[in-house]
Amino acid sequence: MTSPASTDLAPPQLSAGPRPAQGPAADEGLARRLRALACTAPLHDLDARKANLAGEYTVYAMAEVALSAIDLITLNMDFDTGADHEQIVARLLPRVAAQAPTRPAAEHERVARWVLENLINVGSVDRGFRAVYGTFGTDGVYVRRDYDFKLIEEVPGYGGGVYLRTTDEAVNVLVGALDTDVTSAQIAAEVKLEVLINRGRLADAQLAAEQARYRTVQYAETLRKTLEATRRNVRAVDWLQTVPDMIAEALDHVADRYRHENAILTNIRKARDEAEATSDAKTAEHKRRAAELVDIVKDCIRRHTQLQSRLLDAGPLFRAEQDRQAFAAPTSYTGLDLYGQLVAPTLPLPVEQAARVTDAFFARGTGLRTPASVRLGDLVDLLLTPPVEREHLGAEMPEPDLIATPDDSRFSEEQLASALRLLDLEHDAPRRLSGLLAEARELDADLPYLVALLAVHAASPPVGTAYRQGEERLLFAVDDGTPLDDPEFGGADLIVGTALLDAAGMAAGRTEAS
Repeated sequence: MTSPASTDLAPPQLSAGPRPAQGPAADEGLARRLRALACTAPLHDLDARKANLAGEYTVYAMAEVALSAIDLITLNMDFDTGADHEQIVARLLPRVAAQAPTRPAAEHERVARWVLENLINVGSVDRGFRAVYGTFGTDGVYVRRDYDFKLIEEVPGYGGGVYLRTTDEAVNVLVGALDTDVTSAQIAAEVKLEVLINRGRLADAQLAAEQARYRTVQYAETLRKTLEATRRNVRAVDWLQTVPDMIAEALDHVADRYRHENAILTNIRKARDEAEATSDAKTAEHKRRAAELVDIVKDCIRRHTQLQSRLLDAGPLFRAEQDRQAFAAPTSYTGLDLYGQLVAPTLPLPVEQAARVTDAFFARGTGLRTPASVRLGDLVDLLLTPPVEREHLGAEMPEPDLIATPDDSRFSEEQLASALRLLDLEHDAPRRLSGLLAEARELDADLPYLVALLAVHAASPPVGTAYRQGEERLLFAVDDGTPLDDPEFGGADLIVGTALLDAAGMAAGRTEAS
């Protein structure tokens, strides 16, 4: 007889379906760790591939040499230039020689250069590394992603030559973090440094000071890349909100670091002075650590001074680049007028004469074509295949799918007509821009912006173009040094007027040209 309680002891029913994958938020931590492993993979790969070198190189710790190279390049980088290639090789030689002191100096130099070239990844096309890792999308599907990064870059210097610079990924490998906010990491390192110095743990404080210096270098590198992008194309950088906010935060950051580092220097000197009272071995090591800390913190102050000067020069550099790129003369080049120089002269010619012209053009106008490798089977198929009959007019052309371009102009046609009526001063004396703006503001709130835009363009009127197009009137604007008194606009109070062009002279010039 079965007990009624036996039914309660039945095993629970397990779900037959697979467990759903975690979402992107839970998977982000895993992705960050995978990217961190990817940045260290080139260093581990050096020790794995050293057996391929001709000779016995197993005695060398290649990853250790690579970390030393990243360290040297990071500390020898300047704001405008990087580290010299030969200088880094020379400074790596003592560490390489210490691993195998009985080996010849030529072998030590070969190891140093081999490690440095592999960190640059000389053998690849873009000189970068790529790692593949997987994440889960919003729908729970496993997706493989590519992570491209570089450790050391070769950059041109302003005075000529090629220099080495470490990337953000290399600095993150060096300090043991990845994708860390520069400002928060710098503050944390400085606070940690101060606490360690106050507790007398100068050995740990030296490591914290070196990490703080690496973050300072990374902060300067962020600003340098922003300024470089501005020099190439001022429109590619958000100077309206993002960069001004970054510069303001960076200036506050530098001011805080000045006060913090000066306090740290005071504590270090205090610890060093207290250590000078005794002369045992432990105190001597304490003094040496304190002296090294003084040098590191002084270097941090020097880098912050340089960063502050660059931050103060960022605004004038943006305005100078904006003027240079906006008013630069267009590139003059001679292009080929395909219709006027080829089609129009060739169409009236007989086929025999026109064929020589078209053959010469297409022989030089088309690109190179790599011939296919000839095999006997392909050659037989090509010779025995009958030609395909073609239609007389060719294949039917597909009907294009045309999409109307949306009208995204700020000003309407009515506003443009109103602005042109205000600036129509043919029968009136020239007027001040301030008066035109006040009159336009009474008609429409947005109309003063259009009037100001047209007036600024009239400050350098295209007289030659107006002559060639046969125009009889031309709007001009002159600056006589009077400042503009307006609640919305600043600058010069331009004198705006209409100039009458010599229509008879233009007609005579066109007659003589014809």
